[in-house]
Amino acid sequence: MTRHSLGFALASAALTLFGVSGCATKNYVKNQTAPIITHTGQLDQETAENNRQIHDVDDRAQAGIKQAQTSADTANQNAQNATKAASDADTAANDVAQRADSLDAVVKGLDNYKQVADVSVTFGFDKSNLTDDDRSQLDNFAGQLGSAKNYILEVTGGCDTTGPADYNYALSNRRADAVVQYLVAKYNIPPHRFYLIGIGKDQQVAPDTTREGRQKNRRVEVQLLSNMNTNAPEAPSATGGQ
Repeated sequence: MTRHSLGFALASAALTLFGVSGCATKNYVKNQTAPIITHTGQLDQETAENNRQIHDVDDRAQAGIKQAQTSADTANQNAQNATKAASDADTAANDVAQRADSLDAVVKGLDNYKQVADVSVTFGFDKSNLTDDDRSQLDNFAGQLGSAKNYILEVTGGCDTTGPADYNYALSNRRADAVVQYLVAKYNIPPHRFYLIGIGKDQQVAPDTTREGRQKNRRVEVQLLSNMNTNAPEAPSATGGQ
C-alpha cells in the first residue's frame, strides 16, 4: 500500500468514527433531556391546577362572606321592622287612650249629657264598606236626629282579635269613617257633631272564640248623646246585627 492510499484510508476511518460518535452524543443528550422536559410540563400543569384551585377557594370564600353579610343585613332589617311595628302599636294604643279620655272630658264638660239612642252595624272580615243592611239601620237611626238639640254623636269602631294591633286600630278607624261619611253625605250632619274613635280589638262586645262573636266585634257603634235639659226626645235603641 502506498503512502497516499494509507492516508486516504485513515482519513475515511476518522470521518466514520466521528460520525458515529456524533450520533451517539445527540442520542445521549436527547435521552437525558427528554425526562426533564416532560417533568417541566407536568410542573406547569400542576402549577396551573393549583392556581385554579386557589382562585376557586377564593371565589367560594368571597361568596360565603357576601352571603353572611346579606343574612346579617336581613336580620338587622327584620329587627328594625319588628321594633317599628311594636312602636307603632304602642303609639296607636296611646292615641286611642288619649282620644277616649278627650271624649270623656268633652261629655263631662257638658251638663247632663246622656245617651238617648244608639245603633250598631257590623262588617265583614277585614272589610270597612257598608252593606245595604248597614245603610238601612243608619237611616232609621238618623231619622231620630231631626228633633234632637245640643247633641253629639260618639262613633266607635271595633274589630275582632284577628291580626296585629296597629292594623286593627287603623281598620276600626276606617269602619268608623265609613259610617260618619255616610251620615254626613246623606243627612248633612255638621262634622262638629261627631266624635270618632277606633278602638281596634280593645273592647270586645262578645266572646271572640266563635264566628258569631267575632262578627259582633267587627262593628261600629253610634251613640246619640244629648243634654237632657233640652227637649231632646228619648229615642229607642236601633241595634243592628247579622
